[in-house]
Formats: sequence, structure tokens, C-alpha cells
Amino acid sequence: MTNLNEKMVALGTQRSVIRELFEFGKLRAAEIGAENVFDFSIGNPSVPAPAKVNETAARILSEMDPVLLHGYTSAQGDAGVRAMLADSVNRRFHTSYCADHFYMTVGAAAALCCCFHGLCNAGDEVVIFAPYFPEYTVFARGAGANPVIVPADTEAFQIDFTAFAQALSPATKAVVVNSPNNPSGVVYAEETIQKLAAVLNAKAEEYGHPIYLISDEPYREIVFSGTTVPFLPDYYKNTLVCYSWSKSLSLPGERMGYVLVPPAVEDSAQVYAAIAGAGRSLGYVNAPSLFQRVCAACADETSDISVYETNKNLLLKSLREMGYQVVEPGGTFYMFPRSLEEDDAAFAERAKAHNLLIVPGCGFGCPGHVRISYCVPTEQIKRSLPAFEALAKEYR
Repeated sequence: MTNLNEKMVALGTQRSVIRELFEFGKLRAAEIGAENVFDFSIGNPSVPAPAKVNETAARILSEMDPVLLHGYTSAQGDAGVRAMLADSVNRRFHTSYCADHFYMTVGAAAALCCCFHGLCNAGDEVVIFAPYFPEYTVFARGAGANPVIVPADTEAFQIDFTAFAQALSPATKAVVVNSPNNPSGVVYAEETIQKLAAVLNAKAEEYGHPIYLISDEPYREIVFSGTTVPFLPDYYKNTLVCYSWSKSLSLPGERMGYVLVPPAVEDSAQVYAAIAGAGRSLGYVNAPSLFQRVCAACADETSDISVYETNKNLLLKSLREMGYQVVEPGGTFYMFPRSLEEDDAAFAERAKAHNLLIVPGCGFGCPGHVRISYCVPTEQIKRSLPAFEALAKEYR
């Protein structure tokens, strides 16, 4: 057989636990009916995109020259689109960015990959806080960097600063934060961000080189009960923002996002060029032309996130009454309760006997927990409660 890149073969043949559960759920639904399978495995938004999204797409399709619309844009994204995004961010966060601080990407995944590939040399370290989105380690290794995992603070899912200090080294090139967080749903408090910034400033000075803070923000708008998400460039100058409309506008399949490189970033023009070069090297060419324009026109919109808050409140109250320990999510559409036995994979497997599909926390770098993705119809939450209760009874 031809010599192949074995790392890529492994990635291509080993489906994630989340995807395995999702596929199992589809097979199980065909056997016993979808209404009897309680699939909480995948973060696929369950509320439709705002009406303005389809209206805008239809308007652009009817009004714009199709040759121009479906042709290439600039590699960094259409200039008018980037100017509209700068206006939107400036209105909401009282900043003064311009079009040339934004680089349009194929979703937040491409934004992260462009940052990792643009910033990192072989052997550099990327610090990641558990619990974390599992693909972070894939993206970092793909860029030649070594992911360094900071164990979770499982009491509040803020940052364990003692463990963080131990994870930093002169090889640290970047630190990734995800708030609101997948899988815990927790939002980092302002005090947490302030302390994080202070540590990074001190260590960057000690090591004699910048440490970049990469803020992964696909859930920025999905917050509950007046929760505020600190805007990280306000707290730490060397912050790069990776954004996506997959969750806020319920458009995960359209693959639209951006990297924001604020002018305060040290050598910001060079950093922007490195990110653009990474996009070129990775073959992204340009982000989808139509949805660049749609997302820019709808940048101040969100889907009906009240559905997620309703689901969160119902599920949180019910699970706690059954004896599950859960840190209350401040946003997203995920919940991360403790598993009822030490082996979270065994617990998740046991849940399948009740047709409950929940994801083991070990895949998120945080064993002893499970992720419940409650971006589902509220009626599914209600129907699932007897199954959660039956599962809990097995451990009493």
C-alpha cells in the first residue's frame, strides 16, 4: 500500500464520540421512532435562523449581478462586508475598528486554524483550558504546535490559576479561551478575565515575547438572565477574536466566521498577514461569497435564544431535583452535570439503555462529567425527564 500520512488516516477513520452518538441516534430512531430517542449529543441549533436571513439572501440573489455575487471575493473577504462588520462591532462594544482588522473565514474552525497556523512554529505550545471543544487539540497539532491542557476547576468552571501557572512556559505562544463555554455553558466572570490578563502580561514580559489570547466566541450572543460576556480585547491587548454565526444565527452549515485582529495587538499588521498567509496555505481561498453578505447584513440579529433559556431552566431544575450535580450555565445550549459514577464513559453507555444520548466528559478533557446539548425542542426535554429519573434511580 502507498505510504500515507498515518495521522490523517487516523483522523479520517476515527469519528468523534459526538458524531458516533449522533449516528447511533439516527439508527435507533429508525428502530423505535424518533420521539422515543432523546438525543442530546450534538450542538446543532434547533431554532430557525431569523426571518431576516432568508429575506436578505433572497434580496441579494434577486438584486445582485450573479457573476459578481458568485465570483471570488478578496481573500480576506469583501471590503464592504468587512466594513459593515466593523460598524456592528464598534456599535456594540464601543470600539473603533475598521474593515482591515477583519479576516473572513469558513466558520470559527477555520478562524482558529488560521490563528494557530499563522502564529505557531513547530514546538510552540498552545494552552487550552478544560473542559474544551475537542477539535482544539486537533487544530493545534495540525499547526505543528503542542496543546497543553489546564485541568478544569470543576466547582465553578472558571480558571484554576494555580494549574494555569504550571502550564505556562517560554514555549507558550497562545492561550485559548471559550466563553460562553462548550461544554459547560459557563461564562468567565470579569474578575477571571482580569486575573487572566494580569498573568499573561507578567509572563509575556518574563519570557520576552507576546503570548496571544485566542478568544473563540461562537456562543457570544447566547447568554441568559442578563449575563454579560466580557469583550476580551478590552482587557488584554494581544487578543485575537474568532467568531462564527453558526450558533447566533443558526447557520452552522453555511460556514461563516471571521478573525478580528485589533490594532492594539503587538505587530498587528504582521499578525494579520500571518493569518492571511495561513488561510492561503490551507487553501481556503475566500469565505462563501453570498453568506459573507448575508451575515454582514444580519450581524446585529440573533435567533430566538429564549427557547434555549426555557430548556435550560426546565432541565436544570429537574436534574437537580433528581440528585444530579450541575453548575448552572450562563449561556450556550450545553449543560455539564457530574456523572453518577466515576467512569463517565460507562455512565453515558448506561444512559443509552434509556435511549438517552449524552456525551462523556473525558472527550472534553474533563472526566466525571457528561455533556447534555439541549438545543432540542422543549417537548423533547419534557419527554426525556422520566428517562433521566430512571437512570438516576439505578445509582441510588
